[in-house]
Amino acid sequence: MSVLKAIYKREMGSYFGTPIAYVFMVIFVFLTGIFTFKIAGFYENGQADLRAFFFWHPWIYLFLAPSVSMRLWAEERKSGTLELLLSLPVKPSTAVIAKFLAAWTFIAVNLLLTFPLVLTVMYLGDPDMGVILAGYMGSFFMAGAYIAIGSSFSAASKNQIVSFIMTVVSCLSLILIGYTPFIKFFSGVFPDFILEQMRNLSFIAHFDSIQKGVLDLRDLIFFASLIACGLYASLVILEEKKSE
Repeated sequence: MSVLKAIYKREMGSYFGTPIAYVFMVIFVFLTGIFTFKIAGFYENGQADLRAFFFWHPWIYLFLAPSVSMRLWAEERKSGTLELLLSLPVKPSTAVIAKFLAAWTFIAVNLLLTFPLVLTVMYLGDPDMGVILAGYMGSFFMAGAYIAIGSSFSAASKNQIVSFIMTVVSCLSLILIGYTPFIKFFSGVFPDFILEQMRNLSFIAHFDSIQKGVLDLRDLIFFASLIACGLYASLVILEEKKSE
């Protein structure tokens, strides 16, 4: 546990030790505000809720989450510190979990910075706080899935840009596979039961119900499974690098 904590602190220090982290947070808050109030027409809808806010999270994470995860292992490999880290009496699984938790915590801090939006809807009306809390929980778990997927690609590449692109492409696929226009496009190609199974693999299909206040265990298990698979893939790749 002490080793995990040490790596976690090291990673958190690397995030907040440079101005990049603060620039990232400003961009995140700015984008969520623009998408909520300008693009989604928050005031024009006349409803005191955060549906317009949560609706864009899968798309915002599509670029911001990979920009966080791409440095998890690619930077270590490029600088040569990965070999040093793996040569220490540190289990690769511990390092994988610690780095993931640090990146996930950083995303959580960004989410917490959007609390003025909650205060805004509370001022304008009487929102269902249960729905809002469910939306934040779903967004947090979905961000974890993005980070875990990005972690595996970062472990597989020395180049952060390559890791970023591969993560974006993979996560975009997991968005579009449940997107209504995508489903309609393939409705005449695949049977309905296959389309339904494809939709069940999508971020949108599972996040939509959560942001509406429906906390279905199956949705949380979906995101938890993606996190587990992403971290396991990272571990397998690192184990192979260690044995080389």
